Amino acid sequence: MGYLLLALSAVSYAVGIVAQTVAARRAEVRDRIDPGLLARLATDPVYVIGFSAQVVGFLLAFLARATLPLYLVQASAMSAVGIAAVIGGVLLKWRIRSVEIGSLGITAVGLLLLVGAAEPSAATQLPAAVGFGMIGVLVAVAAAAVPAAKVPGPRGAVVMGALAGVAFAILAIASRPLAGGPLAELPLRPLFWLMVVAALIGQALLAAALQRGSSTATMASMDSVSVLLASVAGLAVLGDRIVAGREAWVAGGLALVVCGVFVMAAVQARGTAATTHEVPKEAARG
Repeated sequence: MGYLLLALSAVSYAVGIVAQTVAARRAEVRDRIDPGLLARLATDPVYVIGFSAQVVGFLLAFLARATLPLYLVQASAMSAVGIAAVIGGVLLKWRIRSVEIGSLGITAVGLLLLVGAAEPSAATQLPAAVGFGMIGVLVAVAAAAVPAAKVPGPRGAVVMGALAGVAFAILAIASRPLAGGPLAELPLRPLFWLMVVAALIGQALLAAALQRGSSTATMASMDSVSVLLASVAGLAVLGDRIVAGREAWVAGGLALVVCGVFVMAAVQARGTAATTHEVPKEAARG
């Protein structure tokens, strides 16, 4: 059941990526953090569909975290980038160059290694010191987003995507211990509210990133940072396990994910060989 939830979650995330990209691209781009961006996007039906799909994807992934380690759940979420590229190419005529496909292929191999190394397990309780540390990291992310918002174009998309990845990694880390407990008691637990704040910050940064460049580069940057940080935290403090003898799979998988993202980020930052996914005029008119 956990694996089925992950598959459905990836598809739902992909639909959300495509819809949110279309909506974010036709909103006004500003060279600063725009507190009203999410409020304006919330009036766009396409963005609402995308956000709803993201919420469904998160809920499915949240339930899967009750028994599956973070590096597997986050890897599954990351596969949504490729699914979104296919949906965008078929339905919206997004153009994807061979360099982007190659980068996604490198990342996919790394993710397959991570999936093969996964062993189901229940999470241990998160130490209080780690919880306070994550609060500090969220504050630092919010502060770093101010100068990052001034970086234009594809490079800005990669930077903002990476910051969003940190926020979503905190969301994943906080949610893993919560998934195994009584769902009705979630609002009574401090980790739940940390998860909510991380989700809001991550969503705002993601919307800003999608305005600036390729959705493929943005999501690859965001998800790679998220999967790396969450994987390390899961193994270090949450009791996540690796199949005996496959520790090298995890190291190799993470290395390939980082490699794929660096290639993608370099291509997008230089503005060479990478293609910006254009919103069709019909969609831009709503």
